[in-house]
Amino acid sequence: MQLSVPKLKSCDDCPIRYNAVCSKCEPAEMRELEEIKYYRSFSAGQPVFFAGDPLEFVGSIVSGVSSLTRTMPDGRVQMVGLLLPGDFMGRPHRETIDCDVVAETDIMLCCFRRKPFERLINDTPHVGQRLLEMTLDELDAAREWMLVLGRKTAREKIASLLYMIATRMAKLSEKTGDEATFTLPITRETMANYLGLTIETVSRQMSALKRDGLIAFSDRRDITVPQIDALKAETGEDA
Repeated sequence: MQLSVPKLKSCDDCPIRYNAVCSKCEPAEMRELEEIKYYRSFSAGQPVFFAGDPLEFVGSIVSGVSSLTRTMPDGRVQMVGLLLPGDFMGRPHRETIDCDVVAETDIMLCCFRRKPFERLINDTPHVGQRLLEMTLDELDAAREWMLVLGRKTAREKIASLLYMIATRMAKLSEKTGDEATFTLPITRETMANYLGLTIETVSRQMSALKRDGLIAFSDRRDITVPQIDALKAETGEDA
């Protein structure tokens, strides 16, 4: 799947301006970020980092989706996370990265050279505060995903993943207010890897959700959710 990356003239044009690491910055702080910022694009399937690579830059996903994976000594691979628009890639004050990072779609990154960014965290309270908030949100999401992987049924796992992607990436219909459409950014093989299921199980559960009217798709990637609350109910969670 090919996704176009936006052409940005300034931070005011950025689609993640108000939910990225810079979202709380004052104009003076934005100018400091501008001095160390640059954009990089990666094609779908292209590695951004391999585990153990020097962490030369950190940054935010402007568009597209990338995956985080870990490889065990015997060669088994497990996806441990997805980075969606607005998410932060890399960890300040770490010399290397501990996961493989691969572009699942065409992606654009707003990058910051790591050393200057580390100095800026100390000097710019709003950046450090926002980074802490995002880190705590990521911790909450990791705890939630432990529940998904450890206790939920295959149907609930698929529904949870689709609901998460829908609420993060979908365009809500102005007509109904509760219909969502989005392009699934990962393959069913990747979904299976992420959820600890087989590809056959993922395909069966996707077909079952479609048969029950909870999702609709004409191909394998373009998904419509007629009632977002109905899909949420299939995740197995009340809140």
